Amino acid sequence: MRRLFLFRPDPGARHSADRARQLGLQVTTIPLFELEPVEWAAPDPQEFDALLLTSANALRFGGDHLDRIRALPVHAVGEATARAAEVAGFGLASVGHRGVDALLGAIPQGARLLHPCGEDRRMPDQPPHAIACLCVYRATPLHPPAALDQLAGQVAAVHSPRAARRLAELVREADRPSICIAAISEAAAEAAGSGWCRLEAARAPSDAELLALAARLCES
Repeated sequence: MRRLFLFRPDPGARHSADRARQLGLQVTTIPLFELEPVEWAAPDPQEFDALLLTSANALRFGGDHLDRIRALPVHAVGEATARAAEVAGFGLASVGHRGVDALLGAIPQGARLLHPCGEDRRMPDQPPHAIACLCVYRATPLHPPAALDQLAGQVAAVHSPRAARRLAELVREADRPSICIAAISEAAAEAAGSGWCRLEAARAPSDAELLALAARLCES
């Protein structure tokens, strides 16, 4: 069986690694980025109808300014983000299970959405809503770790297009044909580029679906 390499920063890496081990997989975690908060100020909540949350990291790094917008209901992408919002004291308006595009399609058109997010983000070109993106954290690339040399012949799981692009930059061309890539979305799979042994996207953009795909690739 192939070993699974995870490239998330903590705390997400720990959660994914625990879940992968429950599936019987051998796991190595190699963070490619370090998350850090950025300075921001909360706007007047009366100017918005709800919050759009696509990552629990916006809550982890949002700090005290989140108090000002806590009364806004949350449209969350994924169960993990929804749980984090509830733990942080936010009320849920809806939970999307198939990515931000599907979630936005279920929200009434014209909604005024505040989107606390990371510096690197992807949004639809023409969303049917007024979305104000507010950067509250950033991901800083880390120096390539020596453990990356062990990836040849194994399986890599990437949780974002940015992680997929960074991994593609770091992996030697000669190693690509031996490495299988499990991507959390079609966008992440596209960002990984070509030349891999296998490159597949999860059926839904969730950690559970990604790891289920990774388990199949590890057993192949």
